[in-house]
Amino acid sequence: MGSAASSTLPAFLELAGHPVRWGILTELAHSDRQVGELTAALGAPQNLVSYHLAKLKAGGLVSSHRSSYDARAAYYRVHLDRCRAMLESTGALLKPGSNLVRPSRRSGWRRQPTVLFACTGNGTRSQIAEALLRHLSGGSVDVVSAGSHPKPIHPNAIAVLAERGVDISAATAKSIDLFALRRFDIVVTLCDRVREVCPPLANEDATLHWSIDDPSRLPGTGRSTLPAFRAVADDLASRIQDLLPVLAATTHKEHHHG
Repeated sequence: MGSAASSTLPAFLELAGHPVRWGILTELAHSDRQVGELTAALGAPQNLVSYHLAKLKAGGLVSSHRSSYDARAAYYRVHLDRCRAMLESTGALLKPGSNLVRPSRRSGWRRQPTVLFACTGNGTRSQIAEALLRHLSGGSVDVVSAGSHPKPIHPNAIAVLAERGVDISAATAKSIDLFALRRFDIVVTLCDRVREVCPPLANEDATLHWSIDDPSRLPGTGRSTLPAFRAVADDLASRIQDLLPVLAATTHKEHHHG
């Protein structure tokens, strides 16, 4: 017979167990969203969605920041690494020593999935994302990046990738127009302006948005802004690790349904 303490729900189940909160997490696991988009997707009133977003934020599973294009809007994101950690803790409570989260494997992909990272200048965020996805996938992904208004690659973007053993010193910025006629499995927008202004480059289900501030716009020059660039690289690396199983599933589905 279990103790009274064992009947208390683990923190993850308390946070994610409500249908609206689970729906929010599911939507945000696909892409960063604004409140209005969550409201439309869930078919729930905005005040109800905002209430449950506040609960998820307080629990550390969700965070938000203002759009860099329209400061009146905010984007919400889910922290899947924190979800995994809490889920592992839940498994340990259910059965000590158990691990409910299994590592993903990147071998055996049926073909190279195609990915485009898009932002404004293609000088920092999308260049870092392109290089990290190519590196972390072991070359299993056909990935490119581009910008709506290309500008030179920032030296700090080159520097933070070099710290990770990735060399983009020979890379150049590219215009998004070069890929207008090409179809990608997934398009990831990294700039709020590109997401809110530019026409979609893929069908809605294949377009993701990661709302990440541009560290090259920070005041200061040289090494003083390197920590901000490192934070962007860390964020992108974490998100890309979560994207890899999605890409693998895309090619797996094609094999079975093609």
